[in-house]
Amino acid sequence: MYILGINAYHAGAAACLIKDGDLVAAAEEERFNRVKYCADFPIKAINYCLSEAGITPYDLDHIGFSKDPAANLRKKLVFTMLRRPSLRLIQERLAHMSAVRDGRRTFAALMGAEPGALRAQFHHVEHHRAHLASAFLVSPFKEAALLSIDGFGDFVSTMTGVGRENRIELLSSVNYPHSLGIFFTAVTQWLGFTKFGDEGKIQGLAGYGKPIFADRLRRLVRLQADGSFELDLDYFIHWAEGVEMTWAGGTPSLGTIYSQQFVDHFGPPRMPGTELTPLYVNMAASLQTVLEEAEMHIVRRLHQSTGQQALCMAGGVALNSSFNGKILLQSGFTDVFIQPAANDAGTALGVAYYIYNQILDRPREFVMRDAYTGPSFDNGVIERTLKSCAATYEMVDDDVLARRAAELVAEGKVVGWFQGRMEWGPRALGNRSIVADPRRPDMKDVLNARIKYREPFRPFAPSVLAESVGDYFEQSYPDPFMTKVYAVRANQREGLAAVTHVDGTGRLQTVEQKANPRYWQLINEFKELTGTGVVLNTSFNENEPIVCRPEEAISCFQRTRMDALVIGNYLLSK
Repeated sequence: MYILGINAYHAGAAACLIKDGDLVAAAEEERFNRVKYCADFPIKAINYCLSEAGITPYDLDHIGFSKDPAANLRKKLVFTMLRRPSLRLIQERLAHMSAVRDGRRTFAALMGAEPGALRAQFHHVEHHRAHLASAFLVSPFKEAALLSIDGFGDFVSTMTGVGRENRIELLSSVNYPHSLGIFFTAVTQWLGFTKFGDEGKIQGLAGYGKPIFADRLRRLVRLQADGSFELDLDYFIHWAEGVEMTWAGGTPSLGTIYSQQFVDHFGPPRMPGTELTPLYVNMAASLQTVLEEAEMHIVRRLHQSTGQQALCMAGGVALNSSFNGKILLQSGFTDVFIQPAANDAGTALGVAYYIYNQILDRPREFVMRDAYTGPSFDNGVIERTLKSCAATYEMVDDDVLARRAAELVAEGKVVGWFQGRMEWGPRALGNRSIVADPRRPDMKDVLNARIKYREPFRPFAPSVLAESVGDYFEQSYPDPFMTKVYAVRANQREGLAAVTHVDGTGRLQTVEQKANPRYWQLINEFKELTGTGVVLNTSFNENEPIVCRPEEAISCFQRTRMDALVIGNYLLSK
């Protein structure tokens, strides 16, 4: 039985294919069409998933979308009519809903299939149910408390539940217009970071400031005794005036969310690209503090009300790694699972398993232990690509490949590392990575000057041998998906200067030999050479989606000042 899950017409367009409950493939559309955060229909990602299984659309038994136009419909209609939206806005939303609602026709038209010949049943799964399913149904836990938290989807911003075996029971939800995702995005915009997806930058900036505006921001987020929250809507315009949104045909864009009252209260917004004065740096620290307080309020209440020891989380806000690293320390939970594509792309995964486990009532069998669900390329394909690019290279045998790469890193070289199947989710996890020496204090500046061109306040991440986590960090709970920030041990911070943030933390990835033997071997060889079982890991890209195919990796290597590229069993050096 083949089940295809789709996130379409929403940021992070993606597809996921499962066969008899096992994950065959999953990938975001942006990796194929090279459009960051692509919000179109994921044709290329679907075609990849089908090709990985060797099937056609006619072989699919079930197809599901992570959006349900009928969900909370009455609430949507009442709210919309009370706000008297423009005719243009109504027409745009109706067209959007129509494309999603008629899934069979839309799928067939875009995939070049005959609608009547498709044997698949079509399903619409509410956005946050898909998030909860993506969090729990592929987790290692038989039962757990569940939390989905993001901007909005199907008129809901936050949903809680309990998962037991193959069933999900909903407990509560927070509806539009109240949203921690909206709150965080609005203040991010005021801070001068206005591009879609810029919210992740705030965690890095927050480490440089002090939360001196936290009391004032707390007035905007009112925590309720039942574990929910409400926004002071006077500081936002999304609920009253609407916000300009562009979702299809390219990178999503979102209009201004904060109101004039926000400006009157906090001052003029920072213009993008201008100086980050203490006002804005301290506001970033205050924003992160208030978000963490609100999330912890929800999580603690969820622990108390369910009595569960494990927590599964998803949604865009669930990628706030600074908060995630504090859950086990402060919430009462003893286990946490956050799958690697916890953002909206991951709803494609959730839809597939919601259909299989919840709708079809099949038992759970699959556990997501690694994120390597994308395309892979063998040495034959790689060599043909190298020749077509007129690249100079040498072939290196398996038994010395990791050692050669580790020697280059130990020498201070910046090394592109392209191996195996591409990662699922926004983090590079050792198959489409750039690796460097974490001991060198200047390495962060080297990477930014040569390749990444990122804001200097943004830290780089450490990949650490799973068996050595406790040697370097104050927590040892594994995190193979780089979703948590831990404090670096005080006696290790100088030796990990390039991956230790200004606040003494690092967003780590724990690497197990079984999950990724070649990347583990690279780090282990580096440890044998230097005594340090950690490498600096950043995504293999330059102001673009993470590379997917060999030609993209080679192009990135050639046009930047990367020192070396290890791609399959081939080594390129400058």
